[in-house]
Amino acid sequence: MREHPIAPVTEPTQYRAIGVVRGVYVPTDAEQLTRGIIRTAEGAELEAVVLGRLLTLMRRHLNLEEPHLWVVYPRSREDGGLHLQMVGVWEPSTLAPDQEAGSSTDALPEGDDYFSVRGELIYTRPETGDLVVKVRVMPRPDGSRPVPFKLQLKGEVPLEHLRHFVALNLRRTDQFLQLESFEVIGPVAQRGTRGGKGRRDGASAKAGKAAKGRPAGAVQAGAAQKSGHLGSAVSRPAT
Repeated sequence: MREHPIAPVTEPTQYRAIGVVRGVYVPTDAEQLTRGIIRTAEGAELEAVVLGRLLTLMRRHLNLEEPHLWVVYPRSREDGGLHLQMVGVWEPSTLAPDQEAGSSTDALPEGDDYFSVRGELIYTRPETGDLVVKVRVMPRPDGSRPVPFKLQLKGEVPLEHLRHFVALNLRRTDQFLQLESFEVIGPVAQRGTRGGKGRRDGASAKAGKAAKGRPAGAVQAGAAQKSGHLGSAVSRPAT
């Protein structure tokens, strides 16, 4: 049985963006539940949507008037705020009461509002504390590849790590994800240009620029695994 809502990585360059937020979910429409906000204890209101089997779980087992520890996929809004895709809830004391004593606590070692983001660092400005990380999503069952998404984050990572794969530990503060620690895994392979050896002018230069930032090989979006445990319901991220 899973003992944490965020699964361990299975390979060094595994992409993912996942975290936990504690708060009261307030749906826009009490009959639909799919869209609303998560209202936190400090008064932040985080735009959110409900995905997958979590919707059934909420209707059958959760008191939505009480706060819960929601498992979420973060996205950046155009105005710089957070948009959260709700994919699970971590509450073993309610959803798995038959666990052995000592393993049923709802608290996590990392605490509330912890986020794990793994991806390619495509922008960093240490003097202003701004970061952008590109996260790739695993292919769909039909073989199509969802478009990668970019997360706007807060923190300081030196310029020499640009275009490197990084693993970030972050903490939500109001509408932002603030960097607490990071690990540089290694440079992301950049594809070269086609039809020409070393040409960087004209069409070759344009093609090279367009190809930049695409790591080779298939990757997996983090925390898309299903645990089979009601206390950590997860599903594939939406695009």
